[in-house]
Amino acid sequence: MKDPKVIQKYPTFEWTDVTNPSKEELTQLAQAYDLNPMLVQDSLQHGHLPKIEQLTDYRFLILRAYTAHEQDKVSTVGQLSNKISFFIKSDCLITVHRKKFEFLANKEKDYQHLDELLLDIIADMIHSFDRPVKAQSDKIDEIEKTLFLKNGYAISMEEMYFQKSKARISKKLLNITQNVINQLAVHEVKQSKLQDIKDLMTSLILHYDEVVEDTNNLMHTYMSITAQKSNDVMKLLTIFSAFFLPLTFIVGIYGMNFDHIPELHWEYGYYLSLAAMALIALVVWIWFKRKRIL
Repeated sequence: MKDPKVIQKYPTFEWTDVTNPSKEELTQLAQAYDLNPMLVQDSLQHGHLPKIEQLTDYRFLILRAYTAHEQDKVSTVGQLSNKISFFIKSDCLITVHRKKFEFLANKEKDYQHLDELLLDIIADMIHSFDRPVKAQSDKIDEIEKTLFLKNGYAISMEEMYFQKSKARISKKLLNITQNVINQLAVHEVKQSKLQDIKDLMTSLILHYDEVVEDTNNLMHTYMSITAQKSNDVMKLLTIFSAFFLPLTFIVGIYGMNFDHIPELHWEYGYYLSLAAMALIALVVWIWFKRKRIL
């Protein structure tokens, strides 16, 4: 069986990266680095939101990166993202995660300080939210064009719901992550890098907030347009009914099977009834015009 643990040594610290370990391997990890066994076991539990804990000899940090694909229909944090757990010691950084992350495999830089590597990983995790929000923004623009330029026939409410769901969950995760990062203390030299990460999160939160708002507006607009179309159909049916109701009344009267209907034997009764129907239809049409219904 392949060892899930990869150890990289730098001048002032060591980085141990562990991918999808078993419970036994987690126990060995806790013993080897003198870590709290409960926290180590929690590092692979599903559903944890970002958090930071300060212990006696190290800090424990959980962050989540965006891992869902553009076409995925997600509605939970676990479907949208995967987490990385950090155990941060003075001379050792330990990362534990289930999913393989490409940005973890590409860390070939010769880091001189642990905080430099830590902030680099965190920046990659935050950047994982960047491309999805741009794709969602483009998708919302496409839906908007379809709604207003093509009468909205090709729009799916299900698709809009999942777009809103992804944006809402991403915004929530970034807000929680922002609170966690604000509690993170790094070396004074790396404060500028940390501030860049905070600025990036603020920008992403604003973008996701805009996507959520645009999606809400589109859903309300779509429902309003759909209701308007239904009203137009009902209006058309009402107009037809208004024209044919009096005509049907005349036909009903003279369609009754009585022997002594006075007009039954009129020579021009048929033509007079047609003329009466035409006159009634004209009066109804003039009334609708004056009321600006037509």
